[in-house]
Amino acid sequence: MSSPTQPGAQAAPAITPALWLLTVVLVTLNLRPFLTAPGPLGHAIQQATGMDLRAFSWLTLLPMALMGVGGWLAPAALQRLGARTAVCASLLLIALGCALRLMPAGHATTIVLIATAGLCGVGVALVQSALPGLIKRQSPGHVAPMMGVYSAALMGGGALGAQLSPLAMQWGMGWQAAMAIWALPVLAALPLAWWALTRIQRSTQALAPAASGTVPASDTGWLMRRPRTWLLLISFGLMNGGYASTVAWLAPFYQGHGWSASQSGSLLAILSIAQAASALAMPALARRHIDRRGWMLVALAAQVIGFAGLALWPDAMPTANAIILGVGLGGCFSLFMVLALDHLPRPTQAGALNALMQGGGFVLAALAPLVMAQLHHWSGSWTSGWLYQAGMALAVAVLALRFAPQHYAKAMQAPVQPTLS
Repeated sequence: MSSPTQPGAQAAPAITPALWLLTVVLVTLNLRPFLTAPGPLGHAIQQATGMDLRAFSWLTLLPMALMGVGGWLAPAALQRLGARTAVCASLLLIALGCALRLMPAGHATTIVLIATAGLCGVGVALVQSALPGLIKRQSPGHVAPMMGVYSAALMGGGALGAQLSPLAMQWGMGWQAAMAIWALPVLAALPLAWWALTRIQRSTQALAPAASGTVPASDTGWLMRRPRTWLLLISFGLMNGGYASTVAWLAPFYQGHGWSASQSGSLLAILSIAQAASALAMPALARRHIDRRGWMLVALAAQVIGFAGLALWPDAMPTANAIILGVGLGGCFSLFMVLALDHLPRPTQAGALNALMQGGGFVLAALAPLVMAQLHHWSGSWTSGWLYQAGMALAVAVLALRFAPQHYAKAMQAPVQPTLS
């Protein structure tokens, strides 16, 4: 007689590891180009629409905030819809949001741009909340490297958006078409996502009922009552505020120093490539030890150096500084993604914790570009904003010291389920 399924046991793989890897990469590559494309095109967009810096910041602020709100709703949505429907419908929303940017320019162009950014943000929310839990379920023995691949693909997509959109303008496209082209790779990834997730959905085995005295694996509402959830959320949000600000303002910052759209886009692409490399490498380097704090502090130190370089010596070594900053941002992002999954053994609960961390974190991160725009408005320069981001990286370093793995079980202990007499 076969033994009952243990909590956290995995179903037999529904698809080959290579096909699962390809699915994760192709889907994830589409989650950032819409966000990084506007920065290098900022001068053309502002000339055409009359947007000031605070209005322009909404092209980053709104989608990231909606990513956050969607992340909070994701666990319930995924339970109701299933991963296949949620992910594929979300990809369609991203494609629609990008395509709608082709609408003719007019007095409502600013509203259309912000609205389409929001539509893309809603689409991204469910996808990036679903994938970490699916990765933990489908790749239980390779969570850290797979999360590194996921994070690298996320940053790699950002690099493509930053580099190819300004090049598309050089090749004769208008700025609207240069942003709308990102609907095409989304539509190309959709059939593979549907097929792969159908296979996974059909083969997924229901988890056995939880042991007596604990909540079922599907119950995740209690996570919001754990201080550790909020500590992860705040740390992730403050750290990602640096990413949001860089995406929004690095290219306009250097255009203010006389750089062209393509040159500033290339610098943002270099930063994103460094992010991707670091996001891939740091979880692999950290996988030998369950304590991720040492590498996290290395990544945060790189952020402090990079933001201080932008504030104090922006023209000294811009490419080297962008690489250092990219290493810090990418490594820290992927390590936080792994860290949240480390806290709980059950894929459903670990995925829900990751989604909650991303949800609240992205809402908090969304405010950072607006804060920087306001600091620029008050001071007349970007220096105070970049120093603010360096300070946030230092604050996260202090918070990260509390993520000792020996305390995971106590910090995330499930509540006792009342026993009916």
